[in-house]
Amino acid sequence: MKLPIPFFFALVILFTACKENKDIKPTKKDKSLISYVNPFIGTGGHGHTYPGATMPFGMMQLSPDTRLDGWDGCSGYHYSDSYIYGFSHTHLSGTGVSDYGDILLMPTNEINFNNGADTSTSSAQARKGYRAHFSHDNEVAEPGYYKVRLDSTNIDVELTVSKRSGIHKYQFPTSENQIVILDLEHRDELLDFKIDQKDKYVITGYRHSKAWATNQKLFYHIELSHIAVSIDYNGKNSIAAIRIGNPKNEPVYIKIGISAVDIEGAKKNLEEEIGDKTFDQVKQEAQDAWESQLEKIVIESDNNDYKTNFYTSLYHSMLAPNLYQDVDGRYRGMDLNIHQTNDFDYYTVFSLWDTYRAAHPLYTIIEEDRTNDFINTFLAKYDEGGIMPIWDLSANYTGCMIGYHAVPVIADAYLKGIRDYDAEKAFEAMKHSATRDHLGLKSYKEFGFIPVEEESESVSKTLEYAYDDWTIAQMAKAMNKTDDYKTYTERAQYYKNVFDPESQFMRGRFRNTWFAPFDPYEVNFNYTEANSWQYSYYVPQDVSGFINLLGGKDKLEAHLDKLFTAEAETSGRDQADITGLIGQYAHGNEPSHHMAYLYNFVNKPFKTQEKVHQILTELYTNEPDGISGNEDCGQMSAWYVFSSIGFYPVTPASNLYIIGTPLFDKVTINLENGKHFTIQAKNLSNENIYIESVVLNGTPLNHSYISHEDIMKGGDLVFNMSSQPTEWATLESQEPTTQISDNLIVPVPFIAKGDVAFKGETQVVLENVDKDAQILYKLNDAEFKVYENAFIISEPSTLEVYSKKGDAESARITTKFYKIDPNISIKLETEYANQYNGGGQNALIDGIYGTQDFRTGTWQGYFDEDVIATVDLGSIKAINEISVNFLQDQKSWIFLPTQVEVLISNDGNEFKSIFTKNYDAPEPLEGSQIETLNSNLKSKKARFIKVIAKKLGKLPEWHLGYEHDGRSWLFVDEITIK
Repeated sequence: MKLPIPFFFALVILFTACKENKDIKPTKKDKSLISYVNPFIGTGGHGHTYPGATMPFGMMQLSPDTRLDGWDGCSGYHYSDSYIYGFSHTHLSGTGVSDYGDILLMPTNEINFNNGADTSTSSAQARKGYRAHFSHDNEVAEPGYYKVRLDSTNIDVELTVSKRSGIHKYQFPTSENQIVILDLEHRDELLDFKIDQKDKYVITGYRHSKAWATNQKLFYHIELSHIAVSIDYNGKNSIAAIRIGNPKNEPVYIKIGISAVDIEGAKKNLEEEIGDKTFDQVKQEAQDAWESQLEKIVIESDNNDYKTNFYTSLYHSMLAPNLYQDVDGRYRGMDLNIHQTNDFDYYTVFSLWDTYRAAHPLYTIIEEDRTNDFINTFLAKYDEGGIMPIWDLSANYTGCMIGYHAVPVIADAYLKGIRDYDAEKAFEAMKHSATRDHLGLKSYKEFGFIPVEEESESVSKTLEYAYDDWTIAQMAKAMNKTDDYKTYTERAQYYKNVFDPESQFMRGRFRNTWFAPFDPYEVNFNYTEANSWQYSYYVPQDVSGFINLLGGKDKLEAHLDKLFTAEAETSGRDQADITGLIGQYAHGNEPSHHMAYLYNFVNKPFKTQEKVHQILTELYTNEPDGISGNEDCGQMSAWYVFSSIGFYPVTPASNLYIIGTPLFDKVTINLENGKHFTIQAKNLSNENIYIESVVLNGTPLNHSYISHEDIMKGGDLVFNMSSQPTEWATLESQEPTTQISDNLIVPVPFIAKGDVAFKGETQVVLENVDKDAQILYKLNDAEFKVYENAFIISEPSTLEVYSKKGDAESARITTKFYKIDPNISIKLETEYANQYNGGGQNALIDGIYGTQDFRTGTWQGYFDEDVIATVDLGSIKAINEISVNFLQDQKSWIFLPTQVEVLISNDGNEFKSIFTKNYDAPEPLEGSQIETLNSNLKSKKARFIKVIAKKLGKLPEWHLGYEHDGRSWLFVDEITIK
């Protein structure tokens, strides 16, 4: 039989692919993988990592402390520093908030209870302190091991660890004056402590502290290799100077176990993990453990920097979450009580807003067993504290970040067949997270979005909740829970309610209008650590629906092109997390992490390949500042691990990985089930970054994604690379899709035109994102009627609107319209910050009062400016009272004015001061307070009232912002004249 030519060539390609695949062998390492790890990557810039010794997901992080406070001191170490204060046993990796640094030990050669940071004292000895100068030339960091020479004292320090315990090794220059400082005051606020010398070789105690975790309890058991000749204490007995007897000047070893349960737990941890083992034995066990971990993915490349970046990223992805359970199974739960289980390992430090995106999906491939432990930990925390964690730390809920992202971690695992936990209970806990009334959820459930005036970061929360809800729907579908599937599929579409069809950005809805004026570059309180550019593409659960809102694939492609080529500057609030900018794509922060892969969804995978390669090679380097933002407990690194091997989980719980471009010639993922998934890139080079063709297990792959099942059943993925963009996966149906097609909702209509606070009258125009939806409205007590044309409001009114389409109805939204006295006007002589405009020029006389939360858009904010506002009553009138509201929220740098003066005038030129109030120097206060200033004028006559509020300016010395030359905000609201 004669074969058709195209069919003949297809057979040839298939035969060749099969032959090639048959010869593919798992990648072999050329030398130890830990030798490629550089723990100093991320210790510079804003990476916030630490270089010290720890075990994979271990409880102890034994590392040097070079910085006591500040944002870039979150991990306790920064590469730019030149002094070491000591070596503490707990550290956070890549976080944006500071904590840990517990139980500091420091070898020195004289008794000194001052750490050297206090330069205010006149004592030369106190100024010097026990800190010591060091040089990176004499510093070594490897997985499970750290070494440094303290130049000031010529003491050599080596550190190594097991999971819950560690060993210090000190080599003093002489046998004289061998001192070890034990400092429990180091860093955090000390709530309670104990230093108890049990005998000449054993010291035990505890440290209870307050920082990000407001009630952290840590216990320790220390064993000395040499006798403690004496122990001196500071005045509070919270710092001890231990004099070591060591006449032969042998190495001094200090073994320590820690526990969150009790001192006995710390002792048991040390005995079982280290016991009589030598330093070198413990070091070898730690490094063997790391080698085994890193062998889960073996790469082949001639570029040693790329290999170092990869294995350091893999290493960083395994530093957290942290084990939080003793060897006997006991742990401290979220109720701060002691619990016990031997059924799973219990963990803490879940940075879920970051890690649900890539780190946890990575664990579903290479850490299946540990993923079960993570989920069992979530459910235990749910039992102990009433909710699953959002960002938990040492048995404390920190209240940090947004969403309920334990939910997608569970759904993603369940849908991938990882189910060694109570699935029914997990689903109950997921729904519990989604049905609370805090953090904007009450409004979200009622209206289908979070109004600006109800909750801060309303756009980001609406978008992230909608994704989380989609994952609940997917799990409900898999569990045959029809009603829940319907409910959460509908909620997954709530992103449509914050999409502005005119600007085509995601925007805040303020009193059912769009928050204005709008600038997509502006970082403001509507978004979480981002601006509208960086959140407007966050619809991973329904990219097809988002494309429809934009008007087609070409529109999304154009938007993405603009995103990556936009001016790389932001306006509004200064946000240190927005780093690693390519246009407005901000790789240094998590909301951007999926964006480069969205080109695949519009059949332009070569653009994904370009952007991914650029990010991999420009924003990750083998340098201390080689991470473009906070490492964030493994998320930044997990992005690199995934992307460098060729694909990324844009939508966890979809079981799809979107193909990017490989960075390595060959990669083998060694799975826990004993199988191997090998990725090979042929003709790969710095120029050949484009995919010409792909073969999966001998079969040509023409779509730009693979499934989780493809990986877990083992096999081979072969890329053929090119130096030019190709037609691979550019045809319709070859793109990945995420699409919600069941239980479609009707979006909520919005006020497209009309002033909520107006003079005279305002014209109201209503619109809906869905042009086919019918809009109904009513004013005051009238009946609902179909909206057809714009209408006029000329009196204070209440407008209620909703939409219908078929049998579906949207939520009903009520908006109050305020009429400003047309005779009254206001002149602002100082400029407010646009992101805190309060409603615009008339915000201070519009009759709308601010709430306790400055982020809800009703306060007018002035940064490092006095407020000078003059109200014109239109004519001379008798005035009995003038009141002005100010807000104070010291944590957010918002302070009361130092002085407020009220002046009056008949002509607007000559003013007479009639009231002055001076405020005392501010003292530290928690939370927010509203200060109402009242002045009784007793029928004084005037036309013009001027209010002058003097700024505080530079923040007080006790404020955290003082060291950064921080300046204060003034937040003012309604000026009321009676």
